[in-house]
Amino acid sequence: MIHLSNISKQHGNKILYRNGSFQINAGEKIGLVGPNGAGKTTIFRIITGEEGIDGGTISKSDRTVIGYFSQNIEEMKGRSALEEVKSAVGNITEMQNRMQECEAKLADPDLDADEMTKILEEYGELQAEFERLGGYDLESRAAEILTGLGIGPDDYHRPTESFSGGWKMRIALAKILALNPEVLLMDEPTNHLDVESIIWLEEWLVNFKGAILMTSHDRDFMNRLVSKIVEIANKTITVYGGNYDFYERERDIRKEQLIAAAKRQEDMLAKEEEFIARFAARASHAAQVQSRVKKLEKIDRIEIPPEEDEIKFEWPVPPRGGDEVVKFEGLSKIWNRDDGQAKLVFSGANALVKRMDRIAVVGVNGAGKSTLLKIIAGHADPSDGKVTLGASINLGYFSQNSLDVLDPKATILDEVHSRIPNAGMGFVRSLLGAFKFSGEEAEKKISILSGGEKSRVVLATILAQPVNFLILDEPTNHLDIKSREVLLEAIKNFPGTVMIVSHDRHFLREVTTRVFEVDKNQLRIYEGDYEYYQHKKHQEQLA
Repeated sequence: MIHLSNISKQHGNKILYRNGSFQINAGEKIGLVGPNGAGKTTIFRIITGEEGIDGGTISKSDRTVIGYFSQNIEEMKGRSALEEVKSAVGNITEMQNRMQECEAKLADPDLDADEMTKILEEYGELQAEFERLGGYDLESRAAEILTGLGIGPDDYHRPTESFSGGWKMRIALAKILALNPEVLLMDEPTNHLDVESIIWLEEWLVNFKGAILMTSHDRDFMNRLVSKIVEIANKTITVYGGNYDFYERERDIRKEQLIAAAKRQEDMLAKEEEFIARFAARASHAAQVQSRVKKLEKIDRIEIPPEEDEIKFEWPVPPRGGDEVVKFEGLSKIWNRDDGQAKLVFSGANALVKRMDRIAVVGVNGAGKSTLLKIIAGHADPSDGKVTLGASINLGYFSQNSLDVLDPKATILDEVHSRIPNAGMGFVRSLLGAFKFSGEEAEKKISILSGGEKSRVVLATILAQPVNFLILDEPTNHLDIKSREVLLEAIKNFPGTVMIVSHDRHFLREVTTRVFEVDKNQLRIYEGDYEYYQHKKHQEQLA
């Protein structure tokens, strides 16, 4: 369907890949993985024709319909959300209007036979194309997709410019899905989605008949969907048959085999070089020496890919807090909206958080998860009720807005040092090194950092504090799978209490011991882990 053969690509002096090959077959679902900057997005742009290649070939039919969802969405204005989604399907509105014109002409009793034949041919062609594009059910399909992605009927006719950036991303994703292409390219489609929307998208893609090539930082999402992994790393493209978990296991096995092969080659080379050095001056061994020299010149040296730096968390030992970490009673919150109307977020919330609890705060977008965390962290006041922190509780808070309060003019080093002014520069540099900001990297300006890099800066400042109560609002956003896994292990080993909002189900399953659900203006507590919560919710839906 789409074949990339021996492709090479270079950006400036940086080689992304050399002689890399893979193919996308009809109906295949493929995960595209690799470290940031390896060239994953460039692969998408090569396939769509937005970028060329420096060597090799790419073959695809000009008639293949490709849908590409990227993180750089085009400006949206002048249409409602529903109209914007429908606009993805070519000139379908113009086709519909032209079909109506043809129908009106065919109804004319004075139409001569030749003209009728001509109009019937055009109408037949229009109708066939209209049907192929799904024109007859486009509106219902667009509405269903919007609803699945969390934009309900009340918002179908809202102008797109009134939506925030995260919701515009959902509209852009809905457009690509409504197109129903033969090949779907998706760059981080789960960003900005809550768990419910991710599950809906997962089901939609499971049933999608076309081919998929996608990147995702969501391990569960990747595992559920893909049956092949294309890895871009160390200037090479490597194909693995299986889901993400299989890829990780197989990659480690292949690396061990490569290291063993390199060791065998190294031993063989050492013996050959020893022979050459010993007998180079002896005329009686000249032929043998020359033969071995030529043999060594022809051998391709096995290269071991460099180990990728990892984030390494080492928690400062915090003071031991009380067994009752935080208690809230009769907690309510009402927001005053821009239109002057009051919006109830939740009311009558009662809970006791105990030492070493790992609490997942869950609920649909807009239910009030972040609001609850803000109130507990002291960054918002309740409308009613009270929050009481326990004895000797030192609180660390990571919010979705933490990235916005970084000084864009500061360097990473200056920013982190300003937040822990009593720490020496040696400690700060060591801390940043653990977060992949070594040497000159630490001198980069905040303004040029990616979302993931900013997240690591903020997490580093929280890590440096001896806190015993962590409140984390979407800490996994912008982090790749590897960084999420390291953060996951760190939270497992954290010697304190955690409350966390995350749409990463794998993350929640691994750390959660209790679940607080904010739903329909109420707080419900589930005394079990995340799987227990999912099981109970399933039972409630069947009841």
